[in-house]
Amino acid sequence: MPEARRLVAAARQAFAPRSRPAAQLDECARRLDQPLRVALAGHLKAGKSTLLNALVGQDIAPTDATECTRMVTWYRNGSAPRVTAFAADGSRADVVVRRQAGADGLPGAHGLTFDLTAPRWDRGPAREVDHLEVEWPAAALARTTIIDTPGTSSLSREVSIRTARLLTPEDSESAAPPGADAIVYLLRRLDAADVGFLERIGSTTGRSGPLGVIGVVSRADEIGAGRIDALHSARDVAARFAGELERTGLCQAVIPVAGLLAFAAVTLRQREYDAFEALATVPAEELGAALLSADRFARPDLPLPVPPELRAHLAARFGLFGIRMAVTLIRLGVRDSASLATELTRRSGLDELRSVLDIQFAQRADQLKAHSALTALDRIVSAHPGTAADQLLPRARTLLADVHGFAELRLLGRLRTDELPLPADDLAEMYRLIGGSGIAPQLRLGLPATADPATVRAQALAAVRKWRARARHPLADQVTANACLVATRSAEGIAELLREPPTAPLTRVRPRHP
Repeated sequence: MPEARRLVAAARQAFAPRSRPAAQLDECARRLDQPLRVALAGHLKAGKSTLLNALVGQDIAPTDATECTRMVTWYRNGSAPRVTAFAADGSRADVVVRRQAGADGLPGAHGLTFDLTAPRWDRGPAREVDHLEVEWPAAALARTTIIDTPGTSSLSREVSIRTARLLTPEDSESAAPPGADAIVYLLRRLDAADVGFLERIGSTTGRSGPLGVIGVVSRADEIGAGRIDALHSARDVAARFAGELERTGLCQAVIPVAGLLAFAAVTLRQREYDAFEALATVPAEELGAALLSADRFARPDLPLPVPPELRAHLAARFGLFGIRMAVTLIRLGVRDSASLATELTRRSGLDELRSVLDIQFAQRADQLKAHSALTALDRIVSAHPGTAADQLLPRARTLLADVHGFAELRLLGRLRTDELPLPADDLAEMYRLIGGSGIAPQLRLGLPATADPATVRAQALAAVRKWRARARHPLADQVTANACLVATRSAEGIAELLREPPTAPLTRVRPRHP
C-alpha cells in the first residue's frame, strides 16, 4: 500500500492540476483510504439484491423488478438512511424511499423501493439518472462498500452496458479504472455469456489473471426443486462450476447459497418461528403433500394450524425449501427463534460465503485496493503518454505481476481444484500457510493465538526450510515447484515481520505488497 500511494502521488505531479488525468489520479488516491469496493454481478434475476440484503442483514436493496433495479447502486455506511441519484455530469438529487407491504399485507413483510419518478436535481433541469448511492447505518458496510449491478443479460442493451462500464471499462480515452476492487459473480448456470464476462473482468483487473473474484451458485435451493437435500445438489453443481472456472483462473471459489433463505434467516421473527413450531406438529406425510407447491401451501381449505395468509407469507419469505428445513430442525430439537435463525443461516450457505469473503477480501483489503490503484495508474498514464509519469510504469507493472499477496490469491483458487502431487497433510499445510484460513501469522502456521513471537518465528523458519526443500526436489514438476515457492515466500514474510521492533503489531502478514 505505501508504494502504491507513492507511485500515484508521483504520477499526479506529472499532470496539470485541473486536467482529466489529474482528477482521475486524485480519485485513485482517495480510493486507497476508502472501504473496499465489492460488486455483485451476474445475470438478470440471479438474486443479487436478495444476497445483498442477506449480507447486510437488513432489507435495504429493492428486489422487485422496478426502475431502480436497472441502475448501478452503491451501498455505503452512513449515519442515517439516505438515497441520492447522480447524473453523468455529477448533478445530484435526493430520492424518496418507500416501504410497501408485501402481497400478504402482513406487518414486517414490506419491500423497499426508491421513487425515481421526480427527483429534485440540485442544479439545472431534470436529467437522466446515471447511478444511485445509498447511505445506510449498517455494520457490514463500515468496512465494505457493496455495489449492486443490473443484470449482465438484460434485454435492454443500455442496462447491461451500465454493469460492463463499471466492471470492464474499455474507454481508452477516459482510461477509467474498474469501479470495484473485488467481485462476487452470481451464477444460476454456467454458459458462454458467464465465461465471456468473467474473462473480460480478468483482462481488466489483473495482468496475470483476475484478483478478488468469487462465484456464487445463487438461488441454490431451486436446483433441488426445494427438496430438503437441495443444497447437496447445489454443492455438486458448485463443484462442477469451480472445476471449470478455477482451473482457468477466472475465480477463486464457487459457493452455493440459498439467498432467499439466507435473508429470511438473518431477519427471522418470533411470529414466523411460532408458525414453524405449529407446522412441526403436522404429520410429515400431510405436510409434505401441502408443500407440493407454494400455491397449494397457501390454500385456505387445507386443515393446517397456521392461517393461510401467514402460510403465504412464509412461502414468500423462506421458499418451500426454507419451510421444510425450518420444520425439520424444530422436529430435531431446535427450541427457540435465535437457534433456528443460526441453523438456517448456516445451512443456507451464507456463513460459508461470509467466511470466504472475510479471508479473500476483507483481510486482504489493502492488497486488493493497491492492485486497483496500480491498475488505474497504468491505464491513466498509458492513455496520456509523454509525461514524466511514463517512468513510473515499469515499477507499477512489476508490482502488479510480482506482488506476493496476489500470487497467494491465485494459488488459493488453484488448490481448491488442482491435485498437486503432495501428501494430503502437506496440501492442507500449504493452504493454511498462504492464508486460506486467515492471514494472521498464528493461523497461517497452525499455532494457537497465544503463541509467543519467538515460537511463531521458529515455526516460520522451519516452514521456510521445508517448503524451499520441496520446491527444489528433483522430481517436482514446474507447477508444484512454483506452488512450493509461494508457500516459502509466505513463511519468509512471517519471519521478516518478526524481525521488526517489538512494538510492531503481530496481526497480519503483508509480504512484499505495494
